Amino acid sequence: MAHTDPIKVGVLYSETGVTSSIESSQRFGTLFAIGQVNEEGGVDGREIVPVFYDAHSEPARYAALAERLITADNVKVIFGCYMSSTRKAVIPVVERWNRLLFYATLYEGFECSDHLIYTGAAPNQNSVQLAEYMTSKFGPRVYMVGSNYIYPYESNRIMADLVSQCPGGQKVGERYVPLDATERDFDEVLADIRNVQPDFIFSTVVGNSTQCFYRAYADAGFDPAKMPIGSLTTSEVEVAQMGAVVAEGHYTSAPYFQTIQTEANISCLAKFRERFGDSVAPNACWEAAYFQFHIFARALRASGSDDIDALMPCLLGSSFDAPQGTVRIEASNHHAYLYPRIGRVNSEGRFAIVRETREAIYPDPYLVAHDLSSTASQMTSVEN
Repeated sequence: MAHTDPIKVGVLYSETGVTSSIESSQRFGTLFAIGQVNEEGGVDGREIVPVFYDAHSEPARYAALAERLITADNVKVIFGCYMSSTRKAVIPVVERWNRLLFYATLYEGFECSDHLIYTGAAPNQNSVQLAEYMTSKFGPRVYMVGSNYIYPYESNRIMADLVSQCPGGQKVGERYVPLDATERDFDEVLADIRNVQPDFIFSTVVGNSTQCFYRAYADAGFDPAKMPIGSLTTSEVEVAQMGAVVAEGHYTSAPYFQTIQTEANISCLAKFRERFGDSVAPNACWEAAYFQFHIFARALRASGSDDIDALMPCLLGSSFDAPQGTVRIEASNHHAYLYPRIGRVNSEGRFAIVRETREAIYPDPYLVAHDLSSTASQMTSVEN
């Protein structure tokens, strides 16, 4: 007799806290995909039912709620986490209970858990491209500004290594601010930047503090045409918060921007906005949250079970025509093939894509190979 009971999945993102804005976009991306699957009849006639909790952007709460989803709600698969500190808090939980976490955020790499599927960019899919672009266009001297937790520290270490490959490349400064930083917290940082005059700034500031950093930069009178901010974490969400006047001229490296001019992306955005309106700004983390659920649903149909041991053979090597292009899960490391792009914020507050790859790039979370010259050959300039 076929199962007809609903299939529960955990959705563990923050609706409050310092990263609530970007995490809300991931939650809406997940809900959008769940709605599409259910409208098509669910999975073999079984409805997907999300079980939500607000983790408040706090790692300890993430761990406790993951445990609750597994033990009290009997959830076998969780979609969630934004910051690396929250992912690392949840990993021991899913590993202990033999459950599965889908993680839709770019991260620092150097990790591979048998209980995770990583659909955000690994360092060779965003950091390397940003380093090559910024050093070749503006110069090799970089100043690093980040939020005070693990991802910025590790991401800055990678960027420093990449920049050092360039003649004259060096890290001329490195500062960290609290996760709840205000504009005043950047006063000393910007004074130091004015003193050392880097060629560009690498920002790993995350969450609601991002807008504060860019506003403080603008108030200090710096010119993005001469010394721009390049980031991996500043998306359409943060640009909407700070406004186009503040964001214009700065750069982000990501696999996805709203401005990708393909039929798949344009259609996906139209359907999303029809359902959810304009209150959520689609971005790379939103897109990864969206396509990873569809990958899960397909694996669930193929395996007939949401047990990790049944799902994983159907997940590894699987692909999906995502808004960014056709993505695929690499069996050897559980990460996704993605399409690196460089975007510059224009006067309308939208990312004009200036460089992109035509082919999906193999995920190399351990940066076994990261030569900047070969990276440049993979990227194509885009006229805007």
